[in-house]
Amino acid sequence: MPEFVTPPPVERGDRVAVVAPASTNPEFASHVYELGLQRMRDVFDLDPVEYPTATADPEWLADNPEARAEDVMDAFRDPDVSAVIANIGGHDQLAVLPHIDPDVLADNPTRFYGWSDNTNLHTVLWNQGIVSYYGGSTLLEYAMDGEMFDYTVDYLSRALFDESIGEWRESDVFTDEAGDWEDPDALRERREIEENEGRVWRGGDDDVSGRIWGGCYEVLVEQFLAHRYLPDESDLDGAILALETAEGIPDPEYVKANLRALGERGLLERFDGVLVGRPAARSHVEDNPPEWRADYRDRQRDAITDVFETYNPDAPLVLDCEFGHTYPTCPIPIGGEVEIDPRTESIRFP
Repeated sequence: MPEFVTPPPVERGDRVAVVAPASTNPEFASHVYELGLQRMRDVFDLDPVEYPTATADPEWLADNPEARAEDVMDAFRDPDVSAVIANIGGHDQLAVLPHIDPDVLADNPTRFYGWSDNTNLHTVLWNQGIVSYYGGSTLLEYAMDGEMFDYTVDYLSRALFDESIGEWRESDVFTDEAGDWEDPDALRERREIEENEGRVWRGGDDDVSGRIWGGCYEVLVEQFLAHRYLPDESDLDGAILALETAEGIPDPEYVKANLRALGERGLLERFDGVLVGRPAARSHVEDNPPEWRADYRDRQRDAITDVFETYNPDAPLVLDCEFGHTYPTCPIPIGGEVEIDPRTESIRFP
């Protein structure tokens, strides 16, 4: 495992780079992007600096992975930039990685925030020993409809301004409703929220600690297929796996099958614990009813639990955590340390 460094905290008033290494807002959703920038200024007292990719045409971005990589490296190089914030996720960041010079990132450690397809960049940063933050995207957490969740403001503030996040408590409510970006008036209304029944604890009973590795399940599958940017498997010994599924609502049996394959190659047994984000059960194209959503979450919990009961039964497994594609979220530190105590059902980022 590499030696890790946590980049210096951001200070209020600092310049932060806004980039699109995965994707960006379509033209019809420019009002969402502008709200994200406004919240950076008004809620967090940040000075967002828009890099060229941040407002580039999405189709142009898809055809120019070199430009997306250059923006990331330019942002890391800039001594006046305290953080690099990705606009949103996407689906093709794997094609950007060949154009990233890892030495540029290693020589200029800077706090990076992004999730979903940005799992690719988190993997590169892990390999360089740089702690990064899975969460805190311009178009989502910052631009949440109605107003930002107090929970998100709290934990995003910790991930920006503090040396460590500290205790990670549960949220009282959550939503997986997709936002309506085509109607500017929709930003004034909060998405439908549900009461949070709490995290689900399964697996081993012993407290564990380790450094977090992982991210979006779908992107990790791509990473294992490409097999070019993953760490040496021995570097994952004693790490804590973080895993969450995107809004594509993958069949739990497919999730189980892919995790089973990783179990068969001896990978899952390397982890000392597992954090699983609450799965999104609806999307822009599937607005499933409440009963279906509850059943889907049950089936996914059981599928993931079954795999770890087979391949790593001693690892504590914490499901329905606040990261990933439901909201509110905590930007969890990839490469950062975490302590998991099943007896008190507590999680802490020291």
